[in-house]
Amino acid sequence: MDPRLRLRHLRCFLETARLGGLSAAAEALAVSQPAASKTLRELEEIVGAALFDRSTRRLVLSPAGRVFQQHAGAAMRALEAAQDAVRQAPARLTQLTVGALPTVATDVLPRAALAFNAQYPHCTLRVTTGPNWLLLSQLREGTLDLVVGRMPGAEQMTGLTFRQLYSERVVLVVRPGHPLRQTADFGAALGNYKLMLPPAKALIAPAVRSWLVSIGLAHAEPEFETVSLAFGRKLVLLSDVVWFISEGVVADEVAAGVLATLSPDTELLAGPVGICQRDTPDMSSEATAFVRVLLSLSGPPDL
Repeated sequence: MDPRLRLRHLRCFLETARLGGLSAAAEALAVSQPAASKTLRELEEIVGAALFDRSTRRLVLSPAGRVFQQHAGAAMRALEAAQDAVRQAPARLTQLTVGALPTVATDVLPRAALAFNAQYPHCTLRVTTGPNWLLLSQLREGTLDLVVGRMPGAEQMTGLTFRQLYSERVVLVVRPGHPLRQTADFGAALGNYKLMLPPAKALIAPAVRSWLVSIGLAHAEPEFETVSLAFGRKLVLLSDVVWFISEGVVADEVAAGVLATLSPDTELLAGPVGICQRDTPDMSSEATAFVRVLLSLSGPPDL
């Protein structure tokens, strides 16, 4: 190992990768931004590769950075485990940390959590939600054991594997008494209503935009953007807004009759939902069991 490499290099790199920016990483590490920037430059000089793509406002890991993150994160976890062992930390329950997109956190994951708890009552299941890029970054560095969400792009799969559970639709959600519910050709009338679309960085955004183009609404601009159930549900109930959202997010509300869906002639397929894991053979028995439970329950919620 290069003798110039220090823990501060690894910590600065991992925080920047996790938070997507130097300012946030510097704040988390309680150092100045220039100091954090200098530390990253030193690390890139030591490893002989650019670890971040600096062409966008948010620092995005380069291919070399994704490889380095996987190993650096594992090294930090190993050091933490060694420290706990030397300190003779008291025995505690095992823990499994799972990241999930909101679309699976509302239905698939709660059911899997209960089934898993019945088999492993000694294991604390910690669930965290967030955007896909953040969850995959945390998985790669070892902060998360598994991620349940949409299949990442090929460029994000370095050091990871994906196992599909099901394919999920995007649905058009409205209030139960919405005028479009009684319109025969609502596709032609859709342009007369305000739209609420997923943000541009959401994984389902390309599928929604492609569908709008296919029905002649290529230039439609949303009045609102969100994938939040709390905000989207309330806005739909208070207005005639049409919300494009993954079916798993609104499954309970639709089943209860609180919200309603429209039935387009062409279904909006947003893509595979499944399990992302690190491409290593050393999965814990708890992680293996949780994957097994997810596979046994795989299938989208019925609307």
